Amino acid sequence: MESPQLNNKANNTAKKHSQPPCRKPNCFFCTMNESELSLRRAKLSQCFKEMPLRDDHEHVLVLSGLWNISMFQPDDPEFPSLGIFECMAKLIYRGITDQDWLLRGQNIYIPYYAAHIIGSYTMNKSQFAEGAVISGVVLPLMELLRGKMSWVEQRVAVRALGHLVSHAKTFEAVAVHEMEIINFAMEIASNCHEVVYKEFVGIKDRKRPKYHCDLLTRGLGGLELQFRKAEEWASQLQCWSLYLLNFFACKERSLNLICKKEFLKNLCGMWGGLVNLTSPAGIGLLRTLCSSKTGRENVVNLKEVMESLCNVSRSSDDWQDMAIDCLLLLLKDPDTRYKVIDIAALSLVDLVELRSLGERKRVGETITQTLLQDYYKIKYGFLKLKSKKAERALEELWELKVENRRRDKLMSEQDMKEREMFIGKLKKQGNQKFWSGKIEKACKIYSKALDLCPLNIRKERIVLYSNRAQCYMLLKNPAAAISDTTRALCLSSAESPHSKSLWRRSQAYDMKGLAKESLMDCLMFIISRINLSTPSVSESHTTQQG
Repeated sequence: MESPQLNNKANNTAKKHSQPPCRKPNCFFCTMNESELSLRRAKLSQCFKEMPLRDDHEHVLVLSGLWNISMFQPDDPEFPSLGIFECMAKLIYRGITDQDWLLRGQNIYIPYYAAHIIGSYTMNKSQFAEGAVISGVVLPLMELLRGKMSWVEQRVAVRALGHLVSHAKTFEAVAVHEMEIINFAMEIASNCHEVVYKEFVGIKDRKRPKYHCDLLTRGLGGLELQFRKAEEWASQLQCWSLYLLNFFACKERSLNLICKKEFLKNLCGMWGGLVNLTSPAGIGLLRTLCSSKTGRENVVNLKEVMESLCNVSRSSDDWQDMAIDCLLLLLKDPDTRYKVIDIAALSLVDLVELRSLGERKRVGETITQTLLQDYYKIKYGFLKLKSKKAERALEELWELKVENRRRDKLMSEQDMKEREMFIGKLKKQGNQKFWSGKIEKACKIYSKALDLCPLNIRKERIVLYSNRAQCYMLLKNPAAAISDTTRALCLSSAESPHSKSLWRRSQAYDMKGLAKESLMDCLMFIISRINLSTPSVSESHTTQQG
């Protein structure tokens, strides 16, 4: 299939050379204008063979056109069947080994375009990836990964290698360099933002490589756009490095290398996904590691990692579900369960009424079953946890999910109505105490109302939890506020989250110095307010304090 952009360039070039006619043998643009399909294919094949051997100032223009086609038509078999992979591999290799050629004209752009083209064509089609490996792309890509040029070329090399390992038939061809790839990918993921700042953003304008500026902005932007794109590319570089590592982790390869303590600690801060939604992000890689015995044994012993997973599990982070999965995988393994339950239980109990998370249903029920699977041992004194808080949290969960359900089933319709009216009165009393400055008394009244409130009166429970959370913040207890706001949010719908609870949890996270979690909740609060055209019933209850 042909690219309109490339045909326009070809037409313009043809017009330019129409007087006199183009005398270049195997000119790419003239070949693209060839109307006879079989003749065009033969000429294109010859063009790809000769391109790495010739010096031509139009090489960059040709690769720019091929880059554009590969981006928008990555599944088109024409160019991959005519030798484009071998051509790109040789161009990268020439750029690495022939410094004089690289610095001549605009040749310095060529290795970047060549690696990007390889990555685009190997993204979806396994047969294209096989052809690329046979054509020898792995070694030139490895040279770029090693940093033989700059972070800009490193980015597209990591991307291309990530696509090659994603196909079963080409994984082993890349895994020949397994240890080196793992070490470089870990180093890049950990340091890429610092490198981009040091080598681009933080240097003086005149020392900033011009070709970097041109590639970042396509020659159409000033300094502000350059910096914004550099930050975006740094995030992509991290994303693709994690993507590459994740495929090795999925196959339980080099886990002892990946599970280095400092790297696992750094993983929690690697957001990922904000620029590349296909990246597993740091939390996603942790989930993959927690799917293996070796990974779980390494993760469970790191307090910083566990605390981060607990925080993300109760946040508006895109990867909340992955953090929950990590904790559940650790809890389901008998060898790691009692190393993690003291900290994990305190967070997961707040999520037991979470009905759905994305496409996943009954998330709260899964959490409940995992936490209570051996609660009878604690209940009857056969087992003692290290943390009394964790034991109390599991006891409250048992009361909520077992005792209170049983209580509600035994209630008559009349009893239910009377209970609901009584809860409303308690809420008003709590509000009065709150506005008169008696915060502790208000907190106790809200707690009493929650204990008595039937489970199916979700809207009233949302308000009570949220109001009590506000009390906890004024009492300088952000941990309890995070717990209550999370429970309120689990009771509200994912489509219309309780916005006051989002705002209050954002403030509570800020009080604890957890900037990322605070920011995520703040952004979600803004989105919820924009989407809220009319107040929901639960919002109307909280015009003031509840």
